[in-house]
Amino acid sequence: MYTLDRYILSRFLYNFLSSFVILMLIFIFQAIWFFIDEWAGKGIDLLIVGKFLLYYSPNLIPMVLPLTVLLASIMTFGSLAENYEFAAMKASGISLFRAMRSLIIFITALSIGTFFFANNVIPEAELKSYNLRRNIAQAKPALAITEGIFNNIPETDINIKVNDKHGDNDQLLDKVVIHKLSKGGLNNQVIKSETGELVSGKGSNVLQLILKDGHFYEDIQAKTVSDRQKVPFAKASFDTYIMNVDLSELNNEDLEKENVSNTHKMLNARELNVAIDSLYTDNRKVFQSFGNSIQTRTGFNNLDAEDNIRVPAKDTIDPTGKSVPELMDFYEPWRKSQITEMAKNNIASTKRSLEGKRSDLQRRIKLLNVHFLALHQKYALPIACFILFFVGAPLGALIRKGGLGLPMVMAVGLFLTYYFIGIFTKNYAEDGSMDPVWASWISTLIMLPLGIWLTKRATADKAVFDPDSILEKFRGVFKIFRKKEETISN
Repeated sequence: MYTLDRYILSRFLYNFLSSFVILMLIFIFQAIWFFIDEWAGKGIDLLIVGKFLLYYSPNLIPMVLPLTVLLASIMTFGSLAENYEFAAMKASGISLFRAMRSLIIFITALSIGTFFFANNVIPEAELKSYNLRRNIAQAKPALAITEGIFNNIPETDINIKVNDKHGDNDQLLDKVVIHKLSKGGLNNQVIKSETGELVSGKGSNVLQLILKDGHFYEDIQAKTVSDRQKVPFAKASFDTYIMNVDLSELNNEDLEKENVSNTHKMLNARELNVAIDSLYTDNRKVFQSFGNSIQTRTGFNNLDAEDNIRVPAKDTIDPTGKSVPELMDFYEPWRKSQITEMAKNNIASTKRSLEGKRSDLQRRIKLLNVHFLALHQKYALPIACFILFFVGAPLGALIRKGGLGLPMVMAVGLFLTYYFIGIFTKNYAEDGSMDPVWASWISTLIMLPLGIWLTKRATADKAVFDPDSILEKFRGVFKIFRKKEETISN
């Protein structure tokens, strides 16, 4: 028996490792394609690119590992069934669960290791990759300029916007707008030009920004009040204007320096729990403070304190047993109009406050939800690997096909179902449409009944779909209807 366990385990490990390497390379090439616009022709060393890919690779494990487990289990048991090895095991009295024993132990150990990997290695890798990418952008100012928006050049007093970048190294700029801070920190200098060019010698600490065909505007800071009222400014045109930017601080940038370390992807389970408690407490204070502010604007507190009138818990204010329209009859027409106008203004003010605060409240809710998602996904990933094994192993035994043909198609189809359900529920959870805890687990829980059903089918040696049994059930239903018709006719 131990020989059989070693044989099945060796077959599974071969399929597992080969599938993992192939899939990992595919996803790494996808990452290269995703970041190629930031790297191509920018003078970034291959060592830096390789280091970034090394730090980025652990982030691919949550996608690669479940697919690898699913594919390897289908390939292993599909090959055993296709070569009648599984039939020989059954003839010898070896059940499906007995054949899976060594793999169950391996998958259990793999799931435990996956949790520790997701809890310790992935957050550290996310921290390293994020900060490395950020520091590359600081060390290469051309990378820090995004088309169409204002960009602050790190360690300088320049804020620049360009409509288009082109050239071999994106050094040529079109439609340049520069806001330059004065010594007092005032944004009173604006430079506009039709074209520009970034020029920097190799090893130089000075970046030259050559602007052509433009204008220079500056608000003059007058010393007297009377001069300030005249709002003086200076305007000049130029054919060529050269700005020298000192990059000595940027060129000394440590690409391994960790500037950001507090995003939800960079935290382990213990740190996420602390962050969730802190965010929940802060959000509760903000929501309570905002609610108290809205309640104060309604004037209910003044009514209760000064007039000793208790507002009942219902839709209309009825302190004297009368409805609101009946209460309004106690006032003169001019007073009614005044009260109505005050109520309208109060409602409009409250509505504006709600609309103005909505984006901040939604941001706080989303931030808390993504922390919940990050925490529970660490636990859901190892459980998903375990469940997907019990989906793939019996499925391979049922379809009786090994290799990379049909098993690959079925594995990719099942994985995409699992993956896209997770993506959709994650998006719903982030905006508060779904509980983030359920969103983390729902894709895994959907695969659980499928794994149980397939395991039962494989244990009973039944096909995935048995058309004869389905037709027999329909025949039974029709027989019941026929008996009822015969009984009615008689």
